Order: sequence, then C-alpha cells, then structure tokens
Amino acid sequence: MKLLFVGTNRGGGGTESHFITLARTMQEAGHSVAAIVYPGSPIHTGLRDSGVVLHDGVFRNAFDPRGFRTVWKVCRQYHPDWIIGSFSKEYWPLAVLARLLGVKLALFKHMDFRMRPATNYFIPRMADRFIVISDFMKKKFIARGVKAEHMRVLYNPLNLDYFKPDLELRQTSRKNLGYADNDIVLGFLGALHPDKGFLQLADAVNQAMLAIPNLKALWLGDGRGADALDKIIYGGGFASRHTRHKWTSDVRPFYAAMDMLAMPSVESETFGRVSIEAQASGVPVLCSDIGGIPETLLPGVTGVLLRPGDIAAWCDAIIELASNKPERVKMASQGRAWVEQRFSAPVIGREFDAMLQSDEPIN
Repeated sequence: MKLLFVGTNRGGGGTESHFITLARTMQEAGHSVAAIVYPGSPIHTGLRDSGVVLHDGVFRNAFDPRGFRTVWKVCRQYHPDWIIGSFSKEYWPLAVLARLLGVKLALFKHMDFRMRPATNYFIPRMADRFIVISDFMKKKFIARGVKAEHMRVLYNPLNLDYFKPDLELRQTSRKNLGYADNDIVLGFLGALHPDKGFLQLADAVNQAMLAIPNLKALWLGDGRGADALDKIIYGGGFASRHTRHKWTSDVRPFYAAMDMLAMPSVESETFGRVSIEAQASGVPVLCSDIGGIPETLLPGVTGVLLRPGDIAAWCDAIIELASNKPERVKMASQGRAWVEQRFSAPVIGREFDAMLQSDEPIN
C-alpha cells in the first residue's frame, strides 16, 4: 500500500511518538510511506533517515490554506491509497481533501477531549477508519453518541529495540544518580499536573520509607505541581531519599535505574504509554485502576492495579513489592514478554495493515 501520514504538530508528546513509530513500522513492513510534517519538529527528527519520504507542511488551524495546498499537491504526485491523520486540527481538512481526491482516510483519536457536536457526528462517519487507542476510549465515545460500528481500537505501538532491559545502562545510570546496589528505586515519569496523582504518591512513598530504609524515589517531569511536590518531599522527613529531574527526551536511563514504576493517575487517562514503556524496559509497574491504564498491564503478573488516590493502599503495595525482590524480577520478565506480545511495533503494524486492507464497508 501507499500511505500518506499527515501530522504537522510541533510537539513531542505521546501522539507524536505514536505517529513516528507507526509510520516507521509501516515503512519497515514494506509499504511505501510518505509524511507531511512540520520542518524541524520532533516528528520530522524522528522520521529522518527512516526511509519515509518527508514533505514540509503546516496546518496552523483547520482553515490554513497552506496545509490544504500541500496535501493536495503531494496526493496528486504520490497517489496514496490511504491518508492517515492523528491531530484534531487536521481532521476536517483531511476529511474534505480525501473526499475530493477519492482517497481513503484513517483518523486516530488519542485524547479524551470532547469534540464539537458537528465534528463528533460527521468525522467518525467521513473517515473510512476512525481509530481510538483503547477500549475505554471507545466506550467514552459511544456514550457521546458515536456509533460503535464507526470506530476501531488500535493500541499504541512501541519500539522494543529502543525500550529494552539494559544491564550496562542500569549500572551506569544508578551510579550517575547516586544509588547503591541495594537501593530500591521507585520511579515516577510524567507531567507534574494534579490529575497525575503524584502528590498522593509522594505521601505514600514517604510513609513507605518509614518501613523500607533503602527505598528511594526518582521523579522525572515538569509542570505546575512541582512546588507542591517539593513541599511534600522536603516536609516529609526523607528529602535526601528523593531525586528530582526535569523532563528529558531520552527517558531510557531513568527506566534503567528503576526497580518499579508508579503510574498513580487520579483522573482518567486514555491509555498508559509510560506503563508499557516501563514494562518493555524490564520494570514492574504500580498503576491506577482508572481509564485506559488497566489495559496496559496484567494485574498480579506484570504489575499491580490499585485504587486511585488511596494513599494507604499505595503505601502497602510499595512496601510489599519493595520487600519482595523475586516477585519484582518475575514481574519484570513477564512484563517484557507481555508488551512484546501485545504492544510491540510489528504486532500493532500487522493489526493496522489488516484493518486498512479488510473488506469492512466504508462509513
């Protein structure tokens, strides 16, 4: 197939990572892949030297004529079988252009933001494949009036050559971060926004530190809640056992240093990319039972599922897992196998290929 990915966002978050990984995966699977991206953006950098043919483009908003002209021109030259989009500002332009050009359209919806009524009604019907990233998200959109037959579910793909256990990196990272061999490191990775549950986690960690003398906490992220986190850290009596780092584009050294990762969200997440990245890196996870996060782990096998915001329960779970190295090692091994089976880029690529080539009726 000939696939044209369109994504002119300038950011570097989960949606952009999905875009990059899926485009690379389809190229590596033998499809002809081109992409219209913003020059110099993280997407552009991530696809450079991938074999994907890159075209510069921009959609400042849904009415930006520059974006229309670029997509029209590339389609007339490239003749794609499918146009694939992931960003809401491009939904309507791609839907209109796909109809005018007679090209099939696949649109991904990653975020749980309510769409405007007209968009909510028409876009899932105008797209030949309207794809959400979890069963939880599908149920949410059904509740908002989108018919189930207008949606497909496809999980986020993960590059397991990039996220993997690395003993040498672990030793180097722990040394650089000042951790001893017998320290047990609990990590948090994400935006420091209250809905991520990091404040409740910090309280639970401080309580667990009373019981586990060699328990350390590693915090990676930025956000408006940073001062509130520092207040708990420095007021909890164990400030020297907490390490704070600002966000970085390469998180692998931090995963490598961890013995377990916490994803303690207190409000719904559409998925849990951090959870599968950690498991792929050989790190067991403690996750909130909310939104799409439960779909990213096997409770009791690759990690632990906990009630959101329940500080006592999180404290107990941290103590239990920190005290049981054989269980952590077992979960780490099973987590890697689980992610490889369910979320690896080749697996998701094959599912996407089948989704596009199926004989499902056009919406």
